[in-house]
Amino acid sequence: MALKVKAVEKKIKFDKNPDNPGVWRYVMSPELYTPLSQAKVIKEAALRSGVSRGVMQACWDAAGEVIKAWATEGHSVALPGLGTMRFGLRSKAVEDVNKVKAGLITTRRIIFTPSVDLKEELANTAVQITCYDRDGNEVKRVTSTDDGTVEDPENEGSNTQSGTENGGQNQGGTQNGGGNNGGDDDDTGEND
Repeated sequence: MALKVKAVEKKIKFDKNPDNPGVWRYVMSPELYTPLSQAKVIKEAALRSGVSRGVMQACWDAAGEVIKAWATEGHSVALPGLGTMRFGLRSKAVEDVNKVKAGLITTRRIIFTPSVDLKEELANTAVQITCYDRDGNEVKRVTSTDDGTVEDPENEGSNTQSGTENGGQNQGGTQNGGGNNGGDDDDTGEND
């Protein structure tokens, strides 16, 4: 299995000057397959687990409701085999406590922290790049030989190979890397 990426030659302008002719560069983006429907995922999970589709659907729905309820109460919630998710927000900072108000919140966020196993799987997955020129003709194919570095948004500014920085413990929910292996923590992600 490999991730498929396409590199398409596109004209890029670095400013809005109409006299700037721009430059041609190959821009990479993942080739996305069609989205899998929930019904297809449930059918496959039922086949792999040996339970009926109806039971799997009931479990899927119940797990989704529990995750939604607990995450909106400020918990970091484990997603089996994937990692954890929690809600957070971005807000403006003020000097005076009397100026603190809900209007300072700029965005609400869903924060997903992948498990070490998921990051290792991604790091070990080959990347196949197909290059297309500006006319849409295939000009080259490349298979990755990179070291498999996976971005770790929980530790901004650091990338990890196979997700094992900080001893693989950052699955929980703190910005400073003090995760708790996806357990039940009370970090609401404020000011993330």
